[in-house]
Amino acid sequence: MELRKYAKYYKNKFIVASFLFFVYILFLDDVDIFTIVNQNRKLNRLEATRNEVREKLDSTRTLYRELRTTRALESFAREKKFFKQKNEDIFVITYE
Repeated sequence: MELRKYAKYYKNKFIVASFLFFVYILFLDDVDIFTIVNQNRKLNRLEATRNEVREKLDSTRTLYRELRTTRALESFAREKKFFKQKNEDIFVITYE
């Protein structure tokens, strides 16, 4: 009984064609809704990664500017990289 109520819509070829077109565009095409959502997620992840890399690059640039003097370079090498002079011994103490 319900089918007879909507039967006039099913007989209209423009409505059926429009419905099939939208189904094709949303689900069956190469660029369907799922592909678009996945590409947007991937883009967001890549933008987050780009921001992290930019922050690391900025910190590296500031460190490079700070290490232009010989005294700062020697201090950095001794504290962070554990470099030593020929007549020195280095003891590294770590706490767990």
